[in-house]
Amino acid sequence: MREDFLHYIWQHQYFDKVDLRTADGEEIQVLRPGHRNADAGPDFLNARLRLGEVEWNGAVEIHLRASDWARHSHQTDPKYDQVILHVVGSHDADVARTNGSLIPTLALQPRLMPELLARYQALVEAPAAAPLPCAPLLHLVPEITKTMMIERALLERVERKADTIMDLHKHLGQDWEATAYHALMAAFGFQKNSEPLARLAKALPLAVLRRHRHDQRQLEALLFGQAGFLSENEENVSDEYIQDLRREYEFLSHKYGLLSTALHVHEWNYLRLRPANFPPVRLSQLAALLHARPALFDALLTAQSVAALTEFFQATVPAYWRTHFRPGRPGKVPSLGKSSTDLLITNVVVPLRVAYARHVGQPALVESSVALLSELPAEHNQYTDVYDLLNFTHRSAADSQGLLALHKSYCAPRRCLHCAIGNRLVQQPRVAR
Repeated sequence: MREDFLHYIWQHQYFDKVDLRTADGEEIQVLRPGHRNADAGPDFLNARLRLGEVEWNGAVEIHLRASDWARHSHQTDPKYDQVILHVVGSHDADVARTNGSLIPTLALQPRLMPELLARYQALVEAPAAAPLPCAPLLHLVPEITKTMMIERALLERVERKADTIMDLHKHLGQDWEATAYHALMAAFGFQKNSEPLARLAKALPLAVLRRHRHDQRQLEALLFGQAGFLSENEENVSDEYIQDLRREYEFLSHKYGLLSTALHVHEWNYLRLRPANFPPVRLSQLAALLHARPALFDALLTAQSVAALTEFFQATVPAYWRTHFRPGRPGKVPSLGKSSTDLLITNVVVPLRVAYARHVGQPALVESSVALLSELPAEHNQYTDVYDLLNFTHRSAADSQGLLALHKSYCAPRRCLHCAIGNRLVQQPRVAR
């Protein structure tokens, strides 16, 4: 049994309350269990209890064993002086506040409903190799419960991404254009090179690029030079295009004092990447985008459809980068693909718009931004495939994002009691519909 199960039991009051008493024999009446505390301090706040003849208002702390109170050093933490009841699985020690006064204890283990505990254990004790803890029991869950949980997980995932955007926005002095630039730069790394591209955005401020946005050659020189791709080597030593960019970068880097923050070519990842995903290919696409779309944020904010956003990302790359995978290395290079564009909409555009909508108080923009995901095709990977096999609804990117969030936030960490599906299974007996 885990502590979160006791939290669940207390929150929903799923235990035997007949002749409810503390470990010292004092009668308990729960008038209000309190609400979960997401911050530091006791587990439940604003609880209301009657202990004996006295009514108390305060906090409730929960542990598997009463001795965990001392193990967590609560006896020296003033935040826990407001605790009026210590709810535990087993009572193996008396506990006190910082002033030495004893705190009443309620032991729940003898009062747990055996069938409720068995249903909980069937979920959280499922083999680690099991794709989902609830897989054998999903036939007992109504479709509406699964659908609502996927939607909830989707919104939580979008909110988390929007929180990341808001942190970036704050760090960049509340400049939305710079926020869009940094978010897009990192996203163009498509996981393997997200981190070096995020560092490149810091090493090459948007304020510098803005001064040269009308000259694509200078944009390329800045991006490729600051990324470390213009250093002379045996592949590009006789390449006139690269030599020209190198000369331009040498001038611009000295002008703006960029050399000290430039990246090195060894910092980029190529392992297990298709040539179309090579970092220089992505940089050429970024240079074309920054040249063709000087007002990034405004364009991303005002686009009304996936079709408009897809068109936004289709900037024309110079002929050289359509025939070179990296400086001095010839090869036919495809344009930015539809699947890549869909990922950029999912991971940048939607969170960016939601963050802005929250910032300015436009709930309708949040709704319309999230709705864009329903226009995108479903993603398929090792995580969503598990849910596909179990017949979860999976028709669009909205479903995919919800399923990914369900896996990461609930199924993988076995947070079944926090999931509507697991909650349903724990609460109800296993009776087929």
